[in-house]
Amino acid sequence: MCGRYQLGLGGKNKLLGYHFGVDEQQSLKLKDNYNVTPSQTMPIIITQSQNRIQMMLWGLIPKWSKDGKSLVINARSETLPIKPMFKKLLETQRCIVPSTGFYEWKKTSEGKRPYYIGIKNHELFGFAGLYDIWQNSQGEEIYSYAIITCNPNYIMSEIHNRMPVILKKDDEEKWLNPDTVEEERLLPYLKPYPDSLMTAYPISDRVNSPQNKDSFIDRPV
Repeated sequence: MCGRYQLGLGGKNKLLGYHFGVDEQQSLKLKDNYNVTPSQTMPIIITQSQNRIQMMLWGLIPKWSKDGKSLVINARSETLPIKPMFKKLLETQRCIVPSTGFYEWKKTSEGKRPYYIGIKNHELFGFAGLYDIWQNSQGEEIYSYAIITCNPNYIMSEIHNRMPVILKKDDEEKWLNPDTVEEERLLPYLKPYPDSLMTAYPISDRVNSPQNKDSFIDRPV
């Protein structure tokens, strides 16, 4: 599961535009959020002739939802080809969720302890995601997304039994490519990220509160 993550650029917003090939003016408007929780609206990368940022709600609402309450924050990679909710989205509505790290809670004898997990040096990366567009009774289109998860690598297995799919930089454009619709070509991207490129360490329980979104929240303790 992935229920919390961060997008903290520290003023280096141009980096996001460069990394994902989106318009620089779009990336300059983004604000840091070091404690993203479900139901918040965040910048997501999609492609429509070219890559662009689309603000979306975290918690996927399928287009067929009657009340807009069918929120799904994660989608298991193993079931994407067989669940009707995800099968079509895998073919046509893939996205990338920009991030600089995520949080998970490890069970210990003293209770659950929060950890920061990310790429070494807090580098910017992208989760593999799916999105849909739901229309409310006023005709307003609501974009929403879910983060795809997979089995854990060794680092994550010491903390939790699932991890979000982190795309390798070379695979990001391939994941977004609208010409690729075959599941046998897409599923190989949904695998654990290499241990050697990741870092994980315990942090303060300040992360437990969604109100705490500052850049000090991921400091090691």
